[in-house]
Amino acid sequence: MLDAASWAGRLGGDTFLAQTYHRSYAHIPGTADVAGLFSWDDLNRIIAAQRLEPPRLRLSVDGELVPLHRYAVPTTNRRAVTWSRIQPTDFHAQLRDGASLVLDAVEKIHPVVGAAAEGLERFLGTSVQANAYASWTEREGFGLHWDDHDVVVIQLHGSKRWRLYGVTREAPAFRDVESPEKPEGDPVADIVLTRGDLLYLPRGWWHAVTADQGTESLHLTFGMVPHTGADLLLWVVDQLRASLALRKDIPRFGSSAEQSDFTTVLRRELVDELADPGLIVRWAESIDTTDPGHAIPSLPYVDGLPARPEITVKLTTPRGRVTANRAKGTVTFSAAGTAWDFAESAAPVLNALLNNQPTTLGELADSAGLKVKEVADLVALLIDGHAVAVVRTAR
Repeated sequence: MLDAASWAGRLGGDTFLAQTYHRSYAHIPGTADVAGLFSWDDLNRIIAAQRLEPPRLRLSVDGELVPLHRYAVPTTNRRAVTWSRIQPTDFHAQLRDGASLVLDAVEKIHPVVGAAAEGLERFLGTSVQANAYASWTEREGFGLHWDDHDVVVIQLHGSKRWRLYGVTREAPAFRDVESPEKPEGDPVADIVLTRGDLLYLPRGWWHAVTADQGTESLHLTFGMVPHTGADLLLWVVDQLRASLALRKDIPRFGSSAEQSDFTTVLRRELVDELADPGLIVRWAESIDTTDPGHAIPSLPYVDGLPARPEITVKLTTPRGRVTANRAKGTVTFSAAGTAWDFAESAAPVLNALLNNQPTTLGELADSAGLKVKEVADLVALLIDGHAVAVVRTAR
């Protein structure tokens, strides 16, 4: 399983974070155990069972989307619900002729990929989306392009050629004032990924990808949401909303002196906040503990959680925090935008939940020397706060 520790081990841990992350690409051959992660059978089952419309499921060739009508037909049921039904023969023909297949947000519909995305999110501290890509020919699905987010690629089947050209605009963004110019000359790296290989690519790196090695290719791309200086400033402004200076009306019709005084006070408030050496640590703790995660219902337990030791629960947000207050003999558990204070004896339960692995109420009780009923009551509070969910019910 690709949990946070596994991702750290495969990508290079602290060395990766200090020397490679956001800086340069990294090709890591043969380190990923891809058995059971995502297969052709999984892809077939999802396409057959899910009603997936573009852009969630799409075909692309030479940088252009293939029109939906070339491989699907509209279908309406007796309740007048209409969706596009894939026609396998036409679908195969488009892929055989050079189109690449893309399935977005696989982590939402395939639990094993979902667990891998959560593990990467815990390691890197940012939201992750996993897309699947399949290609059969040397034609490029997307042409030479760049992404506005970092990616980690895992080759699952066959091989794929990646030509990397570096950046032509440092740290380009989704909402930017100008677009990067296309690169000129030869690629800075020409890499063929085979089964189990990893590739890390920072945002803004131009690349061209093709299945030109004589075999079909299937890979997953884990895209990481970037956090920029603009995001930090927006967060700082939110922290300053308690300040009178930020609540006052802008003196649009005031004198020049009034307008100058107004902006001077604003500048002082902002500069004082930015001068805090612990600002980024505070920001990281805030985004980790307020991220809503992936809400999951806990059916059939709509009226409290029974004290059944075999019930299995799991944290639904990969980035919670436990903070001890030894003077008060309490611990604070922060996740999904809420903070709860518990007795210090609850710390083993809370730390076990932070591992993001499914755990039974009985195992949690044993870890802390508590009764199952006590653990069930604690977990019920976290379920009401959208931070924990039941993932396996009592039989």
